[in-house]
Amino acid sequence: MRAYLAEFLSDPRVVKLPRFLWLPILHGIVLRTRPAKSAEKYAAIWTPEGSPLAVHTRKQTQLLQSSSPGVKVEYAMRYGEPAIASTLQKLQGRSLTVLPLYPQYSQSTTETVADLLPPGTRMIRDFHDHAAYIAALAAGLREHWKKHGRGEMLVMSFHGLPARGAQSYERQCHTTGLLLAAALGLPQGHWKVTFQSRFGYARWLEPYTEPTLVELAKRGVGRVDVACPGFVCDCLETLEEIGIGARRRFLEAGGREFHLVPCLNESPAWIGALGLIARAGP
Repeated sequence: MRAYLAEFLSDPRVVKLPRFLWLPILHGIVLRTRPAKSAEKYAAIWTPEGSPLAVHTRKQTQLLQSSSPGVKVEYAMRYGEPAIASTLQKLQGRSLTVLPLYPQYSQSTTETVADLLPPGTRMIRDFHDHAAYIAALAAGLREHWKKHGRGEMLVMSFHGLPARGAQSYERQCHTTGLLLAAALGLPQGHWKVTFQSRFGYARWLEPYTEPTLVELAKRGVGRVDVACPGFVCDCLETLEEIGIGARRRFLEAGGREFHLVPCLNESPAWIGALGLIARAGP
């Protein structure tokens, strides 16, 4: 965890404070305390196969490979292993399309991938409004509702960013939310877009997910369904932050029933969408 966090939090696109201010804080405080806390959270969601993010990403790659004859499909992690550099080395000499699995573009996610690519590499910068992506999200929600019924409110929780400079990302998240609500036939008042994963003291994109859930519970909303459209597979941010932490806050505030809708993961609609998005181009 310490090595991963050091790489992640040292990226100037992720933490935009001046290096002379941030690096002493990172190495003197954050990396001395946060790895143990993060490890505890990972332990709560770990599977016999390993990290859910790694497991789902590997399975998505295998399924996309099976459905894409004549095309070599590999995956890499932006931070950690398998690294982008070593994966690119394996594919040397091939014509490349790089598809960062961040549906909504931001400098602190998508652009960090672009930083590591050779000049001229074809990269798909976002797919927040791609029809196949929206259809796959809608299919997953319909399947969940068919099995478990539907709640009074659908909360669409996206990863948060510091508000300063995140206007384009915020617009894309709201566009995804509008398109998904339209695909599901949800009227205004039955769904909300919120932002999770706030870190530090700066103002981040609002409304924040956990306070919104607490407010809904206090207003008498008995059941909420929470989907995370900005994550294409379940991971720490969905399973622990939402599925454990946010669930607890909602129930403690008086809510009765909390449903975390699974991410796209290995759904056939999503694997098909991946192929279409990769072929569509930037």
